[in-house]
Amino acid sequence: MKVYAFLGSMLLLLAVTLAVGGRRKAFAGEPSAADYKVLAPIRHGNLTVFPVVASTSHDTGGFLTLDEGLKSGEVEVTESGSVRGMIRRQGGSHGALRPEYQVRDGAQVNKLVLVNNSKRPLLLLAGEIVTGGKQDRVIAKDRIVPAESDPIDLDVFCVEPGRWVGTSSKFAVSSVNGAMAAPSVRSKAMADKNQQQVWDQVAKTREQMSQNVEVSTAAEIGGTTSYAAVMQNPGVARKIDSVAGSVEKEYASTIQQLRDRNAVGVVVAVNGELVWADIFASTSLLEKYWPKLVRSYATEAVVTRAKGAQVTEKAAQEFLADLRGRHETVDSEPGLYRHTEVAGDGFKAFELTSLLPKTGYALHVAKMTE
Repeated sequence: MKVYAFLGSMLLLLAVTLAVGGRRKAFAGEPSAADYKVLAPIRHGNLTVFPVVASTSHDTGGFLTLDEGLKSGEVEVTESGSVRGMIRRQGGSHGALRPEYQVRDGAQVNKLVLVNNSKRPLLLLAGEIVTGGKQDRVIAKDRIVPAESDPIDLDVFCVEPGRWVGTSSKFAVSSVNGAMAAPSVRSKAMADKNQQQVWDQVAKTREQMSQNVEVSTAAEIGGTTSYAAVMQNPGVARKIDSVAGSVEKEYASTIQQLRDRNAVGVVVAVNGELVWADIFASTSLLEKYWPKLVRSYATEAVVTRAKGAQVTEKAAQEFLADLRGRHETVDSEPGLYRHTEVAGDGFKAFELTSLLPKTGYALHVAKMTE
């Protein structure tokens, strides 16, 4: 009987421990609300950007961005199955690639193949656009690709419905001043994970954009289904730059001024409503992504014409602090990264945590309203 009583006590203790543990923060490595501070906003028309500073910052210099990797040639992206595969030669410190001579013809809409030949791990963010191949694609989720990697399947969504003819065998960074999809498109890939919804939002964005530009520009963008081509159109680019330019310059100055205070991200409001937050592990990582991010926010502002009430710093702070959810999904590659998705009341949040040696911190946190 004593044994049963002891076991019963241990089970009760375990249940209490699990119950308490279940009330942890949404993200295991997540800083507390007090670790992030929202500052006075930068406003332009119906776009409001709140700079965010953090109590701590990390050394992220060891990570490679997609822009850097594609421009240097250290990162290669190709259609899945449509070109000669590449496998890394076993042995040797550099792990050189050699051709795998089985040629396949099995390109897929939602799959690409990526090889990271760099000696640095590669950081990929959901919403980044690559152009080329049979269709332009947008990265579906945040992840880390190890240094000198074997080819990996890269989950993507098409942002160019209607074309399935190769423009080139390799993909490149779109020239949309750093290619990042607008939050409304980005959310369909990250949260809904549905190709048709991505296509529907691309079409909606194209239509809304045509209503906000000159007639001649509207006619030009009406002839393409490519999200990237629409954003690259000179008339559209001028419209986006009219919003993004002043915000980009002012916040770039803010980043410099707040470097000692660890400026790490933004909370974004469009038309008087909070829509998004992007938070990074360091000021330097934010600086690398800022030009493409601000244009994605500006695109959202351009296609949202009406103006609403102004959002307060308090509301932005509360939005950033609330990361507790009703449901959590974790996807992990041991020793490489952990990707956590949290569904809460009226929002979804995503955290990419590096598990590489000497890291263990969140590289990127994104939050969106639903």
